[in-house]
Amino acid sequence: MKPFIFGLVFLQLLSIQSLAAENDRKHVVLHPSAARSALPFSDGVMVGNTFYVAGTIGFDATGKLPASAEQEAKLAMDGVKQVIESEGMAMDDLVSVQVFCTDLTLYDTFNGVYRTYFHDQFPARAFLGVGSLVRGAHFEVMGIAIKRPK
Repeated sequence: MKPFIFGLVFLQLLSIQSLAAENDRKHVVLHPSAARSALPFSDGVMVGNTFYVAGTIGFDATGKLPASAEQEAKLAMDGVKQVIESEGMAMDDLVSVQVFCTDLTLYDTFNGVYRTYFHDQFPARAFLGVGSLVRGAHFEVMGIAIKRPK
């Protein structure tokens, strides 16, 4: 009987937390424009102290992919960093990162760039091989960060 009651209390707490989270949601769009407003997603969403960063691809300022995979990885990570910093956080606030890659031979190339964005410890991470990404990109990076109390 006790496990059943504990389960009900736990489900009730989750329900209360999700209602609170629904009312405490902030959507982040870094570069609002007519073209950007046509895209059906936010760059990030803050719910409580948890920040969800949308998939970021390494396009340059003109919207094109750079010639090298290393530069593309850097631009993708710069994009994640820009979204994270827009909420007053740092890359070390990331707790989970997912990397989607169309060519797994680029694993070491990506890691060489990735490690420069963190100080001491790295977030949990998945590096997933995929068949293709938007506009021919090699990498797409998304993550979850926790905002620390000041």
